[in-house]
Amino acid sequence: MTIRKTLFTLGLASVMLQSTARDVAGMDGTNTRKNPLLEQSKLPFGAPDFRKIKNADYLPAIEEGIRQQREAIDRIVKNGETPTFQNTILAYEESGLLLDRVTSIFFCLTSADKTPEIAETEKKVMPLLTSLGNDISFNKQLFQRIKYVYDHEHATLKGEDKKLLEEIYKGFVRSGALLDEAKMARMKAVNLRISDLQQQWGTMLQQATNAAVVWVDKREELSGLSEADIAQCKKDAESRGGKAPYCIVIVNTTQQAILTNLDNRDLRRRVFEASVHRADGTRGFNTFDIVAEIARLRAEKAQLMGFKTYADYSLEKTMAKTPEEVYSFLNQLIEAYTPKAEAETAAIEQYARRTMGADFQLEPYDRFYYSAKMKKEQLQFSEDDVKVYFNVDSVQQNGVFYAANRVYGLTFKQRKDIPTYHPDMKVFEVKDRNGRTIALFYSDFFRRPTKRGGAWMSAFQKQSRQRNQIPLIYNVCNNAKAPDGQPSLLSWDEVTTMFHEFGHALHGILSDCQYNTLSGTAVARDFVEMPSQFNESFASIPEVFDHYARHATTGQRMPADLKAKMLGSINFHSAYALGENLAATCLDMAWHVLPLSQVPTAQEAQQFEREALRHVHLLNRQIPPRYSTSYFNHVWGSGYAAGYYSYLWTEVLAVNIANCFAERGALKPEVGQDLRDKILGRGNTRDLMQMFTDFTGMKQPDATALLKARGL
Repeated sequence: MTIRKTLFTLGLASVMLQSTARDVAGMDGTNTRKNPLLEQSKLPFGAPDFRKIKNADYLPAIEEGIRQQREAIDRIVKNGETPTFQNTILAYEESGLLLDRVTSIFFCLTSADKTPEIAETEKKVMPLLTSLGNDISFNKQLFQRIKYVYDHEHATLKGEDKKLLEEIYKGFVRSGALLDEAKMARMKAVNLRISDLQQQWGTMLQQATNAAVVWVDKREELSGLSEADIAQCKKDAESRGGKAPYCIVIVNTTQQAILTNLDNRDLRRRVFEASVHRADGTRGFNTFDIVAEIARLRAEKAQLMGFKTYADYSLEKTMAKTPEEVYSFLNQLIEAYTPKAEAETAAIEQYARRTMGADFQLEPYDRFYYSAKMKKEQLQFSEDDVKVYFNVDSVQQNGVFYAANRVYGLTFKQRKDIPTYHPDMKVFEVKDRNGRTIALFYSDFFRRPTKRGGAWMSAFQKQSRQRNQIPLIYNVCNNAKAPDGQPSLLSWDEVTTMFHEFGHALHGILSDCQYNTLSGTAVARDFVEMPSQFNESFASIPEVFDHYARHATTGQRMPADLKAKMLGSINFHSAYALGENLAATCLDMAWHVLPLSQVPTAQEAQQFEREALRHVHLLNRQIPPRYSTSYFNHVWGSGYAAGYYSYLWTEVLAVNIANCFAERGALKPEVGQDLRDKILGRGNTRDLMQMFTDFTGMKQPDATALLKARGL
């Protein structure tokens, strides 16, 4: 189950914490200062006061939060009155407020600024939280009270009260509250071990990705890169110890965008191989032992719960419901995609042979390079032609914020008085069209060695009318920060990523729910990506595009002919992007549709990956998975096990909704208000398909819209 207020799905056991940890001890053993995490922040809206918080504060504050939640649970259990919604369900919902507040801040840092001290604290924290989760989930007296309320009040409760009761009751059941003693004991041990392994995974993958940088001795080897990109390589080398004058940093996905422009084929090969071999044992880091054990434990967990496989267990609470439904969806896409991909690959290889000779064999590290050359020749356009128009600040303020203003009536004012955990961050106060403050929004866009790869959204505090709190939402990305005095420029993919993550942010910002558990993004995995994927559509709407696509030096709009070429090129060679996603999705499913007896060993993992892709006709050297098994963080480190398909599933929903916007008026406030009222503000308070139907009028999503949107 999800431990109240931590934003993490945690497993479950028991440790009594004796110290109240109300103060931080000095070197001489005396109490020298109050731990700021133990007091409600005095900053506006309860914003974390990072000026006062020290790394050493987190562990004692989390220990105190755990102690307080244990006391709250004990009070519920010992309540002699008949269990009711008020004295049991609401009491449980409001237990652990301190723990929620502290862990929401701490787990932001474990992903976005994981210093060695934070990493050490995480090692100590995770077993404590997992033990707490175990003790709550398997507390028979607590569950008996919850079940009593479910049995006696479910029929009469309405609205969010009824939904909250359902979520809490079903969460306990899915965590194993109905298991017998022996299975319950084993489930506790499984949860503890998974928690430990996921912490190990996160640390090792970050180390492996940081170590996978490719060092470059001579400037000439970087031929093809722009001056700005070369300067970035120089800056990256300096920040990583200067083993050579330049270095190429590896990002979290398999393919590296820098391969688009590198003329040096051997350097392209080195970059690609550094990416795909970062964690498979080739370069000193090997995650397969962790992968295999997590997969076995998940399969065992499903078995304990009476399910055939982990996928069956995981998908029960999603829109898709079953592995068969997921595969039916994926097979439709694979069938339509395959001939397009084969034709695309053949065309790129044929093009390359015009200059490289008739016997030239296209390799995966060549694909982006020659595809870009084809694009430039056929469309008279290159990505470098437009990057200068995508200044990170303009994209955020004149694009992302502008669209949110036009559609939802939101305004954003930077708050330099509110502290952050890193100097690169910015904070904005968000107001609605009536001038009412509804959220704070934090952005942390630039990569650094202490930040894991990728981009994400989360919250220091979720919206809740019950708690009288507004959401404190943050977005994190991994864009390159330009050397001092130069503008930080984005690729088109990074532009759409910023819009994507802000779609998640809007889901949190616009939430209008009574209860913390139901608010914002607390929806099924195969619905949560819909608002983010939908928000990407605003990036290419002409009015929005013209507002942010301004020359970084002159401020001039992108010329009309260049804009037409760029927007017209979005789906150029689009089969690749779909193929890499399909391959990663099928890998995720392959690992999680296995019964316990069939889970491969660490030594068998690579061969299993190849066979799994071959089985679904996606074993393609030219189009490798977006994430391979050994660095698939969504699956092994985050909450997307048996759920990576949701990106494609929700893209269908997003395209359907974007089509509705286009028909009704893409930037009309009344259309935005309708989406806000029927979906974005509702959190998990209603049936998700019903919310989709309420807005679109469609009883079922139209999957063919995805292929049309991708130009396939």
